[in-house]
Amino acid sequence: MIFKKNKLTVKIYTTTKEMSVNAALDVSTQIKELLSRSEHINMIFAAAPSQSEFLKELVSYKDIDWGRINAFHLDEYINLSDDAPQRFGNFLKKEIFGLLPFRNIYYLDGNKPADEECIRYTALLENYPPDIVCLGIGENGHIAFNDPHVADFNDTEMVKAVTLDEMCRQQQVNDKCFVRIEDVPKQALTLTIPALLSARYLYCIVPFKSKSQAVYNMINGDISEACPASILRTEDDVILYLDKDSASLLVQ
Repeated sequence: MIFKKNKLTVKIYTTTKEMSVNAALDVSTQIKELLSRSEHINMIFAAAPSQSEFLKELVSYKDIDWGRINAFHLDEYINLSDDAPQRFGNFLKKEIFGLLPFRNIYYLDGNKPADEECIRYTALLENYPPDIVCLGIGENGHIAFNDPHVADFNDTEMVKAVTLDEMCRQQQVNDKCFVRIEDVPKQALTLTIPALLSARYLYCIVPFKSKSQAVYNMINGDISEACPASILRTEDDVILYLDKDSASLLVQ
């Protein structure tokens, strides 16, 4: 099923596998189109279990000239050990960054002074403006770590330090990334909503039943920071990919 809500294109598939295959096909096609007219392009990736199937499919495209792509990621915990598997940089290294010959990989470092790291990563994003963002949404409707209480559709910053809300931190336990909520860092670095929307193309991959309420709010609620993902309805060239579980409240 395919439909539009405001400017947002929504594609619903029966299984997570089918959703991931089609999302990877669309992203790979857009990569090739951009590389046909640009020497280099810049991509931003989300790190979460919800992205694993999609990333696995995307990595399979060996006909893409990955050596012409600069890679970034959306967010990173503050003060989590460098070798922690929960670090988003480590997740992406395992799932995609370490598997493909990217031109450059720019990691967010949550163990450096936050102010300095925000300035450094902002400068990189200004030097390499994003062409494609691959993202998901959280159970609280966040995009990147822009939880409702810190989300700002008119943020003047590109990268900032934030305090994570309880629902966001509990999701990390629900996803089996951490054993207890007490283990989940309380702060993180995140690209802001304007930074994400500055990209020409956004592909939002959202499987799983646990996201069904957030998806419903995103599609049917007001466009407001109460559900940060709702802002995607205002943008051209944004596609939301759902499986039957995440779309279960939309399709009765």
